[in-house]
Amino acid sequence: MFPANTYQERRAALAGKFDNGLLLFVGNEDSPMNCADNIYRFRQDSSFLYYFGLDQPHLAALIDIDEQKTILFGDELTIDHVVWMGPQPALSDQAAKVGISETRPYAELGKYLEKARSSSRAVHFTPPYRGADILKLREWLGTTDLEPSDQLVKAIVEQRLVKSPEEIRQMEIALAITRQMHITAIKESRPGIKEAQLAGQVEGIALATEGQLAYPAILTVNGQTLHNHHHGNVLQSGQLVLGDFGTEAPHTHYASDITRTWPVDKTFTSQQKEIYQIVLDAEMAVIEALKPGVRFLDMHLLAAKIITEGLQKLGLMKGDADAAVEAGAYALFFPHGLGHAIGLDVHDMEDLGENHVGYAGELERSTQFGLKSLRFARAVQPGHVLTVEPGLYFIPELIEQWQKEQRHADYINYDKLQPYLNFSGVRIEDNVLITEDGHRVLGPAIPKTIEEVEALR
Repeated sequence: MFPANTYQERRAALAGKFDNGLLLFVGNEDSPMNCADNIYRFRQDSSFLYYFGLDQPHLAALIDIDEQKTILFGDELTIDHVVWMGPQPALSDQAAKVGISETRPYAELGKYLEKARSSSRAVHFTPPYRGADILKLREWLGTTDLEPSDQLVKAIVEQRLVKSPEEIRQMEIALAITRQMHITAIKESRPGIKEAQLAGQVEGIALATEGQLAYPAILTVNGQTLHNHHHGNVLQSGQLVLGDFGTEAPHTHYASDITRTWPVDKTFTSQQKEIYQIVLDAEMAVIEALKPGVRFLDMHLLAAKIITEGLQKLGLMKGDADAAVEAGAYALFFPHGLGHAIGLDVHDMEDLGENHVGYAGELERSTQFGLKSLRFARAVQPGHVLTVEPGLYFIPELIEQWQKEQRHADYINYDKLQPYLNFSGVRIEDNVLITEDGHRVLGPAIPKTIEEVEALR
C-alpha cells in the first residue's frame, strides 16, 4: 500500500475530469472454488486498488462529484469472522490509511444510489467482468441494461497508463523476483524432468516472497501453442523449453511479464540458434527504437520485417520483405501482437476494453490475421510500460492449412518447412518503460543472449 496522499491525489485527478455525478467502484468478492468456504486466493479489482488501495473483499466506494466527498462502503467483522480470520482493523481505520474519512455499511450503498437516481444524477461505473458484480449493479441501478461509462473508462485509462516513479519501483521489485524464477527454471531443466516440476519451483518462488503469479505460468516444450498452460510433458533431449511467467509485487500487485526460451540440452542446436537469433534480433531492434511518439504498430511491423528477412536467409520465405509484411505472410510464423501495456494487470486494464487502452481512437484495429491480435498500437508516451515479445513459431496445423490453401505462396517456401514441423517455438520478452528521451528496460537483466543462456545451462 502507498501513502494516503497517493490515493487522495489519484482520486482528485480523476474527479477533476467530471462536472457532476457519482463515480462508483465495486471491489471484488471472494470466489468459491467448489463451495462457499473454499475460495480461490483473493485478488482485488485493479482500479479499486489504484484509487482506494484496500486489498480485501466486500468493499465498494463512491466519489461524489457534486458533494465533493468520497465514501467507503463495507462491514465491520463480527466475532464469528474474528474466530476464523483473526482480529482485523476497523473499517474507519482502514479508510484513514487511504485518506478517506467517511465510511458506511455496505447495505447502504444501494440506498445511496437509489436516491441519486431519483434525482437524475449520473452514476458512472466501469464494465463489470464478474457475474456477481453484474447482479449487484442491476439491483442497485434498477435495470438489466447496464451501460458502463465511456467517460470514466477513458479517464481511468489515461491516468493509469502513465506510471509514477513509485509504481515503477513496484514493477522492478516484481521483476527482480521474476528473474529468480526464470534463472531457476533454466538451471533446473534437464531430460527426464516434468514441466510440472519446473512450474512448481517457479510458483514456489513467487509464493515464498509473499507474492503470487501475475498470470498462469506458461512453461512448456510445446512453445508453438501460444497460451499453453499444460504442464504434463516430460522434457526430452533436443527440445526447447518456453517459459512465459512473472510474479506480482508482494502486497501491491504490480505485474511483471517475462519470456525466455532455452534448450533442454546444455547447448542450442544449430537450427535452434538460427531461429533464436532472429527473434532476439527483432526484440533488441524494437527496444532500441522505442521513444516517445513512436507508434507501437510500427514497432510490430519492424519486428515482422526482421523476422521475415531472417527467414528469407534460411530459405523459408522469399520475395520482397516489405510486401510480405504488408500482405501478412509473416504471421504464419509470428501470429500474435508484439506486446501490450503492463501495470497493475499483466494486460493492463484489459477489463476496461483493449481498444481503449491500445488504440484510443488514434488507429483502427486491423482485421488481418496476426496483426489483429496486436493489443497496443498507439504512439507511446513517457510513463508507458509495455512488453516487447516477438516470437517465431512453427505450428504444424496452421502450416498445413495455409499450404493446402497456398496462402501467400509468393512469400513462403512451403517445401522447405518439413524439417521445422517439430521445432516448437521461440519467444523472448522484456518489460520496457518509455522515458522522456527514450526508453529503459525495467528490472535486473535476465540472461537472453545465446551465450548467456548456455552459460546458465
